[in-house]
Amino acid sequence: MTRRALVLCPGRGSYSRSELGTLVDRESTFLDVFDAHRAALGRPTVRELDAAERYSARMHIAGEHASILTAGYTLSDVEQIDAERFDVVGVCGNSMGWYTALVAAGALSAEDGARLVETMGAFQAGNVIGGQLLYPVTDEDWRPDPTLQDAVDRVVAGNPDLHWSIRLGGQAVLGGSDAALKAATAQLPALERGAARFPLKLPLHSAFHTPLLVTTRHNAGPALDALDWRSPRTPLVDGQGSVWAAEWGDPDGIRDWTLGDQVDCCFDFSTMVETALGELGPDVVILPGPGSNLGGAVAQVMIRLGWQGIDSKAAFLARQASDPIVLAMGRPDQRPLVVRG
Repeated sequence: MTRRALVLCPGRGSYSRSELGTLVDRESTFLDVFDAHRAALGRPTVRELDAAERYSARMHIAGEHASILTAGYTLSDVEQIDAERFDVVGVCGNSMGWYTALVAAGALSAEDGARLVETMGAFQAGNVIGGQLLYPVTDEDWRPDPTLQDAVDRVVAGNPDLHWSIRLGGQAVLGGSDAALKAATAQLPALERGAARFPLKLPLHSAFHTPLLVTTRHNAGPALDALDWRSPRTPLVDGQGSVWAAEWGDPDGIRDWTLGDQVDCCFDFSTMVETALGELGPDVVILPGPGSNLGGAVAQVMIRLGWQGIDSKAAFLARQASDPIVLAMGRPDQRPLVVRG
């Protein structure tokens, strides 16, 4: 039986030490295109980055490399989704993963997608603007916690240079100046969840999706005016919850949002996933690699909605054990459930 699937592409920084060397023998048309684009620019290709002897922040986390590495990896995973088992009814992406989603859905060619990802990533080379920090707004059972939400709202309201960057399911991603992040770190109650301590500063991240990126927004249009934008082949859901219909989605509207509000306004991952689940009606959510760190955020949106009766972390995990509805290709136990045999 074919299952309806929503494909959700991860953002930059998803490629971690555990992925190093996993693309060495992978055949992929998308990787071939991305590698040719990078080679023509005299920069390390995706496969060369993956083949490095050791994982390093300078090589694998820096924006000018992390973006193309993540996107290339994701698209090579998308190629491996078993079309006989899954009917992809929609594509979306978190933050930079939106650029990957544009290619996966056919709104941009692989060549133009490589140019988009490379150009936007290159803007960060030696130019990290402010930063981002992560803070939970749910309890340990992934249910919304009004006390934590109020704490975040107060801190954002009290710091003019601090902004919502991404509404990431049960987590707030805040972006701002270094001074604003320092103030927020001091003002938010310290929390421990498993091995993680919050507030958590994200390494080598600019204050994406905030007004601090207004110059990047102004530069993006002229730098990318030659891209050939198309109506997607597969429905796209963007970071404000708009659905761009297959064959009908307005290419100019997709371009304007991608190079406009997407750059310096809050990216609402939660609304994006809620809309995709409600309007596209998938049976499962497929998370291409690298990594699998969006699984919790997707589950937290499902819990808030009570989607398919899931109302807690325990209920989600029980469902995953019996009939998985979130399939992460970066997990060895779940990848075989998605890829072609």
